[in-house]
Amino acid sequence: MYIFGRNPVKEAYRSGKTVDKLYMLKGEFDPALSSIRALAKEARTVVSFADRALLDKLSGGGNHQGVVAAVTDFEYCEVQDIINRAKEKDEPLLIVLLDGITDPHNLGAIIRSAECFGAHGIVIPKHRSVSVNDTVVKVASGATEYMPIAKVTNINDVIRDLKEQNVWVYATDFDGKTPKSVNLSGNLAIVIGSEGEGIHRLTKQLCDDTLTIPQFGEVNSLNASVAAGIVLYEAVRQRR
Repeated sequence: MYIFGRNPVKEAYRSGKTVDKLYMLKGEFDPALSSIRALAKEARTVVSFADRALLDKLSGGGNHQGVVAAVTDFEYCEVQDIINRAKEKDEPLLIVLLDGITDPHNLGAIIRSAECFGAHGIVIPKHRSVSVNDTVVKVASGATEYMPIAKVTNINDVIRDLKEQNVWVYATDFDGKTPKSVNLSGNLAIVIGSEGEGIHRLTKQLCDDTLTIPQFGEVNSLNASVAAGIVLYEAVRQRR
């Protein structure tokens, strides 16, 4: 997998991820790129200086900012690893379940928000959902290096298991309670639906309750990543 952009590549090194090869723009002497080159030297990464055309190709036309890194594919964890992470930190669980997010930009933004607000992990389904790819890593701006992500066959089974472990599961959808009006300080799972269909009917029925973010404009729905960020912020606000 290729990751690109100065911050994602820098965070890959800082988190200890193995970078197999680093491609840097030939003739570019920006200080930010020099700091990345120093990290590559410390990690003994092979560095290749390339023209812009090659970097454009490796990044799929993305905004590479003069640097592309070849790394091993993203390593997913188990849901239990996320639960254990919360226990090790002696914190109430805060986990995000994504019900069919297909836009890599949305997934990347959700990962970034989840990391910023201290969520312990994210769960995505194996099918009918985007996986962690180079675009997701770029949009997450380095957060994928720190956020555990589990990929599961069935989100509904995860909900059932979490409820058996005394985790309160909230769907984010219409006709629910405002996040501010409910107690989000305990063990909590937040379910975010897909961009077009929202949360599947059975999945919503399995949840303990529904959260609805108040809206006052003419557009009747929020982007999935924005909704996730708002609910996560309210959960953290109550906890701290």
